Amino acid sequence: MTDSQAERRAALIAAGIAAPLVILTVLVTTHVGWLAAFDLDVVQAATDSVRGTSWARFFHLVATATEPRWVALVSLALALWFVVRRQTMTATWIAATVITALAVRAAYQFLVHRPRPAMASESLTTWAFPSGHATTIATATGVLVVLTLQRVKPPRLRAALTVVWLTVAGLVGVDRVFVGAHYPSDVVAGWLLGALVVFVTSAIFGVVSTDRVASYERPLSSVPEDRKVLAVILNPIKIDADPFKVRVNVAVAAAGYDDPLWFETTVDDAGASMARAAVAAGADVVVAAGGDGTVRVVCSEMAGTGVPVGVIPAGTGNLLARNLGLPLPHDLALDTVLHGQDRAIDIVRIEGDDLAPTRFVVMAGLGLDAAIMAGAPDALKARIGWPAYVLAGAKQLRYPAVWVDISIDGTEAVRRRARTVVIGNVGSLQAGIPLLPDALIDDGVLDVVVIAPRRLFGWVSLILRVMTRHRRTDDRLDRFTGTSVTITAAHSTPRQLDGDIVGAGTQIRADIEAGRLLVRVPRSRPR
Repeated sequence: MTDSQAERRAALIAAGIAAPLVILTVLVTTHVGWLAAFDLDVVQAATDSVRGTSWARFFHLVATATEPRWVALVSLALALWFVVRRQTMTATWIAATVITALAVRAAYQFLVHRPRPAMASESLTTWAFPSGHATTIATATGVLVVLTLQRVKPPRLRAALTVVWLTVAGLVGVDRVFVGAHYPSDVVAGWLLGALVVFVTSAIFGVVSTDRVASYERPLSSVPEDRKVLAVILNPIKIDADPFKVRVNVAVAAAGYDDPLWFETTVDDAGASMARAAVAAGADVVVAAGGDGTVRVVCSEMAGTGVPVGVIPAGTGNLLARNLGLPLPHDLALDTVLHGQDRAIDIVRIEGDDLAPTRFVVMAGLGLDAAIMAGAPDALKARIGWPAYVLAGAKQLRYPAVWVDISIDGTEAVRRRARTVVIGNVGSLQAGIPLLPDALIDDGVLDVVVIAPRRLFGWVSLILRVMTRHRRTDDRLDRFTGTSVTITAAHSTPRQLDGDIVGAGTQIRADIEAGRLLVRVPRSRPR
C-alpha cells in the first residue's frame, strides 16, 4: 500500500465512523420526530418485555458491572500492566485512549443535553447522549481488538477473541436499552464515539499505522533455508535483557535457527564493534534491538556486507520501522526477522566539520530539529514516547533562524534563511506526518526540506501545508532533491542523525548509497 493509499484508507475509516455519529447528533439535537418516536417505542417495548422477570435482574447486574468508572479502571490497570512489562508506548496509548474517551463523552453529553428516558432510574443524573456505558465499553473493546489483532498469532484464536470482545460491547449497549437508561440512538452514538477515539489515538500513537509502508512492487529476496545463524545486538537500556533473551531464544529455536549470538551495546559503543563481530562470527541475520540510535549504528556497519538487518524497535521514534511498515510489538517484529524477506534500501553517508564519516538511514538535520532532539529529556521520552518531542518542540518555536548555503550535486549553492534543514531518506515522521512527501527509501535520491516561518503564528500555516502535502514552495518552506547535498551554515548550529545529537557545526555533506543495505521486512502477501 502506498502512502497516499494508506492516507485515503485512514480518512475513509475515520469518515465512516464520524459521519453516522454526526448525522445522529444532528437528528437528536433538532428533535426529529421519527427518530424520537422510534427511540421511545423501542425502549418502552424493551423494558416492558423484561419487567418482573429474571432477565431484568440479569440486565441490572450487567449495568452495575460495566459502569464506566469500573471499565475505565480495568483499562487503566491494563495500561499499568504494560508499564510493568516496560512497553511504555502501548501503556501510554491505552491510557490516552481511555482518558480521551471519558473527556470527549462528558463534553458531548454537556453540549447535547439530552434527557434520559422517563423510565430511567432517578439515580441517573447525567445526560443521555451519547451513552457513557456504550462509549466506555466500545473504547475498551477497541483497545482489546487492536491488541488481539497485533499480538495473537493463531488465526482462529485471534478471530474468536475478536468476536468475544465485540459481543461484550454489543451486550452492554443492548443492556442500556433494556434497563431503560438510554435510547437506542444514545447507545449507537456511544459505540461510534468510542470506536472513533480508538482509531484516532491509534493513528496518532502509530498503533494503527498510516505511514508509508513497503510497496513490494520491486522484487524482494526470499530467505534462504540455510540462513540459520542469528546475531542480536541488544541495547539493555531500552530493553529488559533477561526476559527478552528468553523470548527470543524460544522463538529462534522454534523457527529452526541455531542458538543466537548475543551482543550488548555500551555507553561508549552503540553497536558498531558488535555489528562487525557479528559478521565476523558468520551471522546470517544481524538484529538491532533498541532505539533509533542503535538501529542507525548497526545499519551503518552492515551497509555493503550483504547480511540483512532485522529491526526490533524499542525507541521513542522508531522511524525506520514505521516507514518500512515493520511491526512495533516485539513478538511480531521478531516473527518478521525469522520469517520475513529481505529488501534493499538506501543508506546515506554523511560527514562534516568535527563529524567523522558515518551513515544514517532516516533523517539528518541542522538547526531546530536537532535542538528539539536535544531538548527532550530521556526520562520523559521513556514515560510517554515520541510526544515528548512535541513538548520539546513547543518550547523551541522561537528558535532563531540561520543563513545556510545549500549545494545539490555539486551545483552552485543557493542561500536560504532557515530555522531547520532536514535531509531525508524517508518521508514520514511519527503519526504519518509527511515532512518529505516524495521521499522513498529505495529511490536513490535524497530529499531536503528547508523550514523558515518568520513569526510564531507562521508555524500554523506551515504545519497545514505539510499535513496537506501542498507542493507550493517559497522562502518559508523550500524543497530540493539530489544524490549529494552540502549544507553550510553561517555559524555553528546543532546537528542530529536519526535523532542522535552529533554536536554543533557549520557543515554537513550527505551522499546517497543506493540499495546498499538489506533489511528484513514482512513477507509480501500474494496478489
